[in-house]
Amino acid sequence: MPLEVSSLRQSWPLPARPRPIVIIGAGGIVNDAHLPAYRLAGFPVAGVFDIDADKARSLAAKWDIPAFVTLEEAIATPGAVYDLALPPAAHLSVLPTLPDGATVLLQKPMGRDLGEASAILKLCREKKLVAAVNFQLRFSAMMLAVGDALERGWLGKLIDTEVHLNLVTPWHLFPFLKGMPRVEIAVHSIHYLDLIRAFLGNPTGVHARTMGHPVTDLAQTRTSALIDFDDGVRTTLSINHNHDFGRQFQDASFRFEGSDGAAMVKLGLLLNYPEGEPDELWIAKKGEPWQQVALKGSWFPHAFIGTMSNLQRFAAGEDTVLVTSVEDAWHTMALVEAAFVSANRPATSLEGKP
Repeated sequence: MPLEVSSLRQSWPLPARPRPIVIIGAGGIVNDAHLPAYRLAGFPVAGVFDIDADKARSLAAKWDIPAFVTLEEAIATPGAVYDLALPPAAHLSVLPTLPDGATVLLQKPMGRDLGEASAILKLCREKKLVAAVNFQLRFSAMMLAVGDALERGWLGKLIDTEVHLNLVTPWHLFPFLKGMPRVEIAVHSIHYLDLIRAFLGNPTGVHARTMGHPVTDLAQTRTSALIDFDDGVRTTLSINHNHDFGRQFQDASFRFEGSDGAAMVKLGLLLNYPEGEPDELWIAKKGEPWQQVALKGSWFPHAFIGTMSNLQRFAAGEDTVLVTSVEDAWHTMALVEAAFVSANRPATSLEGKP
């Protein structure tokens, strides 16, 4: 019998009574993903604030929402859920200003390093914040469907997982990355590390290399990594953001191979970003033909509905688990930290003479 791929879960349920969202930060990701997602879902947006008042006003005018004049005005919004769409260095300066017990979604990464992640976690605990990190790849239609297939046992036990990127990323769209000592793993491959944790749990270790490229002054734009698990799952990442030789051999894929089946994901968003291409998901049971899953949403913007929905539903008691809570996200930051530590260590040298 062929798999009933059309029955796979692809979306997160919406909150019954959506609360007003206050967005702090008016960067490109808010225009490209946050606001489109919230409009699709029908979530009320109370307004946006940015330390660059002109940027906030321009974004607010485009989306017909209010622009707050001060951070204090934004925070004072009754019943708000705070969406901190900020560079990682800014979280520790804004979080202390929020009311105790507030509900908040932090843009990833959770700080610039594990030390800041630990400080953020400590602060959230002290202020009793209901806080999650926006690791929205988990909530994309393609990855929710893969997770459902795994839960149903369609793939059996995962044996081999691979992320392969060979493409061009327009890093100029993210000017805040210039001068940062940690870039590729910390702000991009962190998505894949988080997703791998979601499906396989916490690894036992990582071997990694991350480096720049002659065409860019960013600290890193290429990464290779091998992640170890106790049960012997081979998990690899090969990431190259500098393949500028036309579309033909560019690739953005995630392969999940199990004892009984396999899944192949095309991360369409990353090809010709930010316009992107359609995401794709294919699933095959051993001995049966591949089937394409008709996806009902894309990574951007639809997955951003999922992170906000889970946060609001958890705060309201509708969900029992906050999927990307700061408690869980800290472990993703620990994996990121370990990858950078590994990258700074020397390789095993060749010994002896012929």
